[in-house]
Formats: sequence, structure tokens, C-alpha cells
Amino acid sequence: MMKEMTYAEAIRDGMRLEMKRDPNVYIWGEDVGKFGGCFGVTAGLIDEFPGQVIDTPISETAIVGAAVGAAAAGLRPIAEIMFVDFMGVCLDELFNQAAKMHYMFGGKAKIPMVLRTPCGGGMGAAAQHSQSMEAWFTHIPGVKTVMPSTPADAKGLMAAAVRDNNPVMYIEHKQLLGIKGDVPEGDFVIPLGKADIKKEGSDVTIVAWSWMVHKALAAAEALAQEGINAEVLDPRTLVPLDTESILKSVGKTGKLVIVHEAVKIGGYGGEIAAMVAEEGLDLLDAPIKRVAMPFTPIPFSPALESCVIPSEEKIIAAVKSLF
Repeated sequence: MMKEMTYAEAIRDGMRLEMKRDPNVYIWGEDVGKFGGCFGVTAGLIDEFPGQVIDTPISETAIVGAAVGAAAAGLRPIAEIMFVDFMGVCLDELFNQAAKMHYMFGGKAKIPMVLRTPCGGGMGAAAQHSQSMEAWFTHIPGVKTVMPSTPADAKGLMAAAVRDNNPVMYIEHKQLLGIKGDVPEGDFVIPLGKADIKKEGSDVTIVAWSWMVHKALAAAEALAQEGINAEVLDPRTLVPLDTESILKSVGKTGKLVIVHEAVKIGGYGGEIAAMVAEEGLDLLDAPIKRVAMPFTPIPFSPALESCVIPSEEKIIAAVKSLF
């Protein structure tokens, strides 16, 4: 059975079912309890699970540090950092502690924790509350990174993240929280590391994730009016990355455009481009193109912000440059 949900409701349903299934799962963070979360994602859960939803002090270091210790002791915390921009405050707890403990203790320790955080611009929230920092986390061995683009993916990937025995960065885009879609009811799991073809095509592969999937789909619809049949592939998880699906799609289309909201320099799109160049250069009929944000802080002005965030028009132009 399917039920229409918003992206935020789907995340909440995924967490609710995991807390119901396993009493060791708990939610922990600033304002996640009575207030229901900064964006309302955890609304009502404290009433249903009063002992499993915990408001914390305003300390990112304490939130992540306590989650790491709890995970090592056998619990399965879902910790929330209110904005991905604040992750710098608690990065040591993630990359030096959570990511390394299983390896450094010879496999005797497991750190089954999920670190939820919203990302992205488009809301006029300025340079300190609008960034896309996923490339930071993909560079940390021992950490998995999830970025769902649809309500169904948000629920299924949440279940997989909670059940994983490793630290998982679960990054949700603020622009997606209100979008609606059909979501399977009851237990629903999408394995980490499995991409999804959001639209099949034969002329060019567009790889995009999170909010950019929707911009890529809009661009693909416009391109179809001009006779270009674009395939839109959503990795869903960046680490582990479904390289097989990407190479298969590029092998079919011969062309690749990678779209991400993060700045181009050091962005994860460069990793995907390098992978395709190393493992599938002979599949390509044209150079790989990347559509990303310029190397600049995100402006507060809505007019300027809309100029730097990748648009459908920029995706269309990148695709057309390959023909």
C-alpha cells in the first residue's frame, strides 16, 4: 500500500517505525522534542516515544560526542545537527572518533549512528545557513553519506541508515521538505549504495542528487521538446557509490553531465567524473560536463542567490554543449 506524504513526513515515518521496531533507537538534538525540530521533521514523536526523543543543550560537540559514545555502548542514536553549516563545530567527533573506532579497535567496536542534518540554499538564509557540504563527509573513510531526493527514498534510506552498523550522514535538503510523493506504508528499506533511474533516456546521462534531481528532471523535460532524450540518474547515496549503474548509463548514452548544488571546486561531482574517466573513458563520445555553484559564499539577496544556485537553464546549456 502507498500513502502520499511530504518528504519531511516520510523521514518522520521512517524514524518512527525504527524506534517502534527497536527500543535502542533514539532521537537526540536541539529542539527535536517539544518543538518538533527546526523544520518540524520530528513533530509529535516525543509524545509517542517520550523516552526516545531527547532535547539537548545547544552544543553540537556534545550532541555528536554523546551519540558516538551511545552507539559504541550498543544504542542506535539518530542525532540531529540543525544545519549542515554547523558541522565544523563537531567535526572531530565524526571524523576522528566515530569514523575510526571500528578500525582502530580491530572490529570490536561498532558505531551504528545516524547524523541527520539539513543542507542547501534557495531560502534566503545567507552564507552560514545555506551550504551544501556533502563532499566533506565523502572524504572520511568509515562514514557513509546519504542524500535522498524524494519522499519514498527519504523513508527507505532512513531505515537502511538506522540499521547500518556504521556512522551514516543523512543529509536532507530544506527545499525538499514540503514536496509530496507516494511512499510505501509499513516497513520499507532501500539498500545503501543503490542508484535509481528517475527518468530513462538514450542521448545523455545527467547524474544529480538531492534538490538538483528535480532541476535535472525539469531540464530533461525541456530538452525532450528539442529532441534530446536525457536519462536522469540519482545515486541516492554518495558513499557507497553505485559506480556500476553510472557506468551502465554512460555506456548507453555516451555523454555525461553531473549536477550538484555545492561549489564546483572540490565538489563530489569531480569524484564521479574521475571515476568515469578512469573506468569508462571509452564509453564517452564527448567531454564530461559539471554544473555546480561558483566558488563563492552563498549571497543573502534572493536575486543573487538564484544566480549562483544551478538552474534548469544551466543544465540545459551544459547538455546542449555536448551535441
